[in-house]
Amino acid sequence: MNNQLVIIGAGPAGLSAAIEAARYGVKVLVIDENDKPGGQLFLQTHKFFGSRHHMAGVRGFQIGENILKQTENYNVEFLLNTVVWGIYPDRRVAFAEEGKKKGFVFGENILIATGALEKAFNFKGWTKPGVMGAGAAQYMMHVNRVLPGKKVLMVGSGNVGLIVSYQLVQAGSEVVGVIDSLPKIGGYQVHAGKIRRLGVPIITSHSIVEAFGFPCVESAVIARVDDRGKIVPGSEMEVVCDLICLAVGLRPFNELCWATDLEMRYSKEFGGFVPIHNEELETTHEGVYLAGDVSGTEEASTAMEEGRLVGVVVAEKMKLIEKRRAGELKKEVYERLRSLRSGTFGEKRAREKEDIFRDFASRGTQCIF
Repeated sequence: MNNQLVIIGAGPAGLSAAIEAARYGVKVLVIDENDKPGGQLFLQTHKFFGSRHHMAGVRGFQIGENILKQTENYNVEFLLNTVVWGIYPDRRVAFAEEGKKKGFVFGENILIATGALEKAFNFKGWTKPGVMGAGAAQYMMHVNRVLPGKKVLMVGSGNVGLIVSYQLVQAGSEVVGVIDSLPKIGGYQVHAGKIRRLGVPIITSHSIVEAFGFPCVESAVIARVDDRGKIVPGSEMEVVCDLICLAVGLRPFNELCWATDLEMRYSKEFGGFVPIHNEELETTHEGVYLAGDVSGTEEASTAMEEGRLVGVVVAEKMKLIEKRRAGELKKEVYERLRSLRSGTFGEKRAREKEDIFRDFASRGTQCIF
């Protein structure tokens, strides 16, 4: 099976790339391990920020529904319940479909849009039932319609921790507190304000020490930490809870990138190792692109813009859109990405992207693998 663009990952980035490429006549196949495309969009019940172009004021799951309708309009093909386990030098994408034999598809161009994984946080008792990532809690609530816990301690005050805390309260949980080892709240104040108005305390400069209970979590001990992150003796206190929810950061889901032998670079700002890429999101292997959190963890709006960029780049490469028009479209995407990467949270990411682009340029010609 030959495809002009094979996309691995049906989240915000992959779907946006599929729509943009298919809009100009590119034959697209999207592969995803889940039984439904949409990824994180269907876990987002809050309204998006940004501009009208980024559907500000629209809830994430509604954006997902709209995107899926567009994929139907443009006849995007999907291969779901399928795990990609390798990309070969002859551009074969190796996959294993659930309950069926392994197979291959050929892609003239390949987009890796595998997203991000939650980081773990080790403490005494962290393997007990009742300790889970914030993303797992979201999935249980919004996909499985199961309340993950009645009394919840959230570890991490970034946007994920704050948003999921609000969603847990909406679902019927009591969030007994949000703690963070940093001296300041890590997420947007608008999210912090929403849970504070619901009576949820946010306690900074505190970390979790131990989870108690058998066989499941029944309580947790938290304590104050100093400016070096060390526990302050005598500051420990026990909190009754049946769910400890971890929102301690994300890292790029880069295992397929390592397996494909892409050149990588460690980025503290983007949560881990990211493949080196240029402004058009092409990697050190010609014809292999990135978009979304696998190229550096950011917001869903940024992931969608990067997906659109790859869609335009591939359509231009396949000569389905004239160079001048492609240039105009890419310029528009670059401007929106600059806007999304502005302000307190975005400026460091913008500088890190520029460093990655320069790293790519310094390496000379690409590998044709």
